[in-house]
This record gives sequence, structure tokens and C-alpha cells, in this order.
Amino acid sequence: MGHKELIEEAVRLATESVENGWGGPFGAVLARDGEIIARGQNRVLLTGDPTAHAEVETIRKAVLVLNPEAPSISEDHHNASTLQFVPRPEGSDDVVPERARMLMGCAIYISGAPCPMCMSAIYWSRISEVYYAKALKDTREIGFDDAFQYDDFQKPLDQRRISIQQIYPEIGDRAYQAWMNKSDRHPY
Repeated sequence: MGHKELIEEAVRLATESVENGWGGPFGAVLARDGEIIARGQNRVLLTGDPTAHAEVETIRKAVLVLNPEAPSISEDHHNASTLQFVPRPEGSDDVVPERARMLMGCAIYISGAPCPMCMSAIYWSRISEVYYAKALKDTREIGFDDAFQYDDFQKPLDQRRISIQQIYPEIGDRAYQAWMNKSDRHPY
């Protein structure tokens, strides 16, 4: 499938979400080499889950397809499928020499530009390309405005809209030390 067919599928899913009352007009398709791996729709109203955005739903489904052993990961499976190591890209300032592949090599097609949460999920999943039909300003015009989040992220922690503060770092040391002491840790 080409770009047009893939974005048309994302928009079809978005329209279906609206028509069924599942959520906003957001649909997504994850593909590799033009082949659809997973589809997702906004299902915030259906589930009551504020993270049930089309992109997140699509990423979750893609991982299930590409890494079917995930629910029963064991020592035998921890480096399989999406969890295979790939070297740090040349010129990267990453602090580790290799990380889990995740969804590298895949493209996501979305009915609208991703919100900050979805864009973060896209970065963390290492999706290689993002294509969208409607811009952030178009999304804002229909009542979905994420601009305040982008603005808030630029502020010092003590000036943000939501109270955020560090407490008891020494307690957190236990979990961080467990990670650092693990000889077979798997950076992701």
C-alpha cells in the first residue's frame, strides 16, 4: 500500500470512532514496507481511559503482533522480536551502545498530528516515520488543544500547571541500584 491508501485507512478508522461514539476523530495505522501491522482508533469515550488515543492503541497492538511472546517473556525470549538489540545510531548522544529495536523501520499514519503523549510514545517505540493528515492548528479548531502542554513543558518544574516535585531520592536509589547491578539489563 502507498501513503495515500494508508492515510485513507487511518481516516476511515477515525471516522468510525466518531460515528460509534468511541472517541475523537483520530485513527492510526502502523505499517512496514507498505504492509499494515496494526490499526488503532481513539477509544477514550468508550473506555474512559485518557491514554486510549489512536497512536497508543496502534503501538500496543503492533507490539502484540510483532512480539507474540511478550505476555510470557522468559530468559529464552527476552531478546526476541521487537526486543532485539540494535546499535546506537551514528552521531547519537545516547549513553548506551545498543538498545531494543522496538518498532524501528515502521511508519505510522495518523488522521491528525500527534499530541505530546502520542509523540512521546512514538519516540519511545522508535517508529521511524510519522505521517498525518490534519495539522495541530486544525485539531485545535475542532476543540482538541494541546498547545498548553507544549508551553508547560518549557517551564521550570515549580511553575507548571500541575504540582511536580522530587521527594525522597534516597528511597528511589534502591530501584535504580537494582537496575545498575543487573548484569543482563536490557536497555530499551
